[in-house]
Amino acid sequence: MAEEFRTEEDSLGEMQVPADAYWGAQTQRALENFPISGISFGRRFVRALGVVKKAAAEANRDLELLEDDVAEAIVEAADEVIAGEHDEQFPVDVFQTGSGTSSNMNANEVIANRAAELTGAEIGDRVVHPNDHVNFGQSSNDVIPTAMHVASLEAIEKDVIPALDTLREHLDRKAEEFDDVVKTGRTHLQDATPVTLGQEFGGYRTQIEKGLGRVDDVRPRLSELALGGTATGTGLNTHPEFPGRAAEYITKETGVQFREADDHFEAQAAHDAMAEAHGALRTVAGSLNKIANDLRLLASGPRNGLGEIEQPENQPGSSIMPGKINPVIAEAVNQVHKQVVGNDAAVAAGAAEGQLDLNLYKPVCAHNFLQSAELIANASAVFAERFVEPLEANREHCRDQVEQSMALATSLNVHIGYDRASEVAKTASKEGKTVREVALEKGYLSETEADEVLDPVKMTRRGILGDE
Repeated sequence: MAEEFRTEEDSLGEMQVPADAYWGAQTQRALENFPISGISFGRRFVRALGVVKKAAAEANRDLELLEDDVAEAIVEAADEVIAGEHDEQFPVDVFQTGSGTSSNMNANEVIANRAAELTGAEIGDRVVHPNDHVNFGQSSNDVIPTAMHVASLEAIEKDVIPALDTLREHLDRKAEEFDDVVKTGRTHLQDATPVTLGQEFGGYRTQIEKGLGRVDDVRPRLSELALGGTATGTGLNTHPEFPGRAAEYITKETGVQFREADDHFEAQAAHDAMAEAHGALRTVAGSLNKIANDLRLLASGPRNGLGEIEQPENQPGSSIMPGKINPVIAEAVNQVHKQVVGNDAAVAAGAAEGQLDLNLYKPVCAHNFLQSAELIANASAVFAERFVEPLEANREHCRDQVEQSMALATSLNVHIGYDRASEVAKTASKEGKTVREVALEKGYLSETEADEVLDPVKMTRRGILGDE
């Protein structure tokens, strides 16, 4: 059956729009102008557009700039957008005009037509107008950066922070569980003085704790909203109380604290807050990458690697090697890190490209930021539940390995000197003996002294062994 169309009109003339679409002429032009990536904005950003349009209508109603019935229809339609009922009505490509005007008009048209329908009118009747009503007191230049901040801070508070906190809790439990597992430490991938597996996992936990702090630190800047600056930051055609009132409504809707920007010119012409916040996400992704890499190494083997921990059997690892199990979850985390690093380059470059009174890289900054937030949140949760939680320590293997380590000779330094300790280590390595055996053979230590000085457990704590 042939697709049915209706005719809609904008300042450039008539456009044929699918009859059942809530969008209008400007969205249709964008669909024809930007067949670039096939990637449209996701749930977080579409929700944020709905939040902004709802808050704007509520503020303008309070200021008696919108009639109550029009404002209420806009609010009801925006609520549906917020709830995700019309996500398919936001098909505009991310790679579009740099101000995001096409996405702003997409929201204006969808909400206007749905609001008209809610009043009993026909789609396209313009009893609720996309510009005069839904976009009243606004510009794409302040709506899009506002939606960027709303979506980004919601993603951080509701997705990233809870997922990282879950991972932190799992790592903390493993740090306690493995506290008594003494193993060989490694620096430069070579044997070093003993540590406990719990100490290593405690380090991972602290990395995530500090990452949570870094992400938390960006909240004050992301909480600033550009709304009310209109085209260039001057606030032309906007009531003086509009920005503050709208920010209050956005805070109420999201449960996240927002406020009017300190300087509307900065808020629209630059996106330093987005670059800063994504830098925190990139650092967190680096922490996840480091932890995942370490756990892959510790689980390597199972017979011809380090084999100090036993990884979960998430899925068969090979299409040709029977019985092979790979650290697939950790590898997915590694790949997320690489994507986030690439996204960071895009956000940093885009945020730095403001020209005079407007930054024209808003859509690409928003898209890459939100993708990174989603990837980090999902990867952290999966990593915690499906890889970290099932890990087991290979206690016997760790004990055997640490007894054979040449690095035990380090504790001899303060008792027999570095040169003699080096002699002991080299002899032990050459003759296939333990450091303890060589130290006793050469008469450098008595049995009692060896028990004290070469105790691997005591080496995991600060102090000088054997010092009275």
